[in-house]
Amino acid sequence: MNTATHSISRRSLTAGLFALGGLATLSSLAGCGFRLRGSGVTLAFQSLEMRGAGSVAVVQQLQDQLRASGVQLITPQPAGQGEAPTPPDVILTILHDQRERVVVGTAVAGQVRELELRHTVRFHLRTPTGKELIEEATIQQVRELSYSETQALAKEAEEDLLFRDMRSGVVRQIMMRLAALRSL
Repeated sequence: MNTATHSISRRSLTAGLFALGGLATLSSLAGCGFRLRGSGVTLAFQSLEMRGAGSVAVVQQLQDQLRASGVQLITPQPAGQGEAPTPPDVILTILHDQRERVVVGTAVAGQVRELELRHTVRFHLRTPTGKELIEEATIQQVRELSYSETQALAKEAEEDLLFRDMRSGVVRQIMMRLAALRSL
């Protein structure tokens, strides 16, 4: 047998075995009830319009989670531009979205030693007719961060990571509240 042909068939056999092993692993995960967080959440509505003052990152992550749950996102059109789209089942309004960085501890010389990071989102959910389904609610995530001037770059990266984690937590909690809604 030719050496080149032998190594190609051995590679394809190895690749096939890895693919088969991966398929077996995925099927066993599906069999035990494993699913990605936020995917396949059953919601009481089919379409949603999002309004308000949410940060781009929060809105984008929330839209991704809603799409993963099979919700059609309706984009509002300005008056006088074409025909009006089909009205959504519900309207989610982000009333307030704020990130804060508060000094909570200082050294004797006045140097910052500890920070508190906060991410606060206020929202409500209504039908297009004005029926309130979720009253104005506030979700706040808080993390503490020790700080050192000598490690400023590392602490800045850690702060960004904590804010990303808090954003994901806020989106998860909003999705949980939307999933708790049983009827319109």
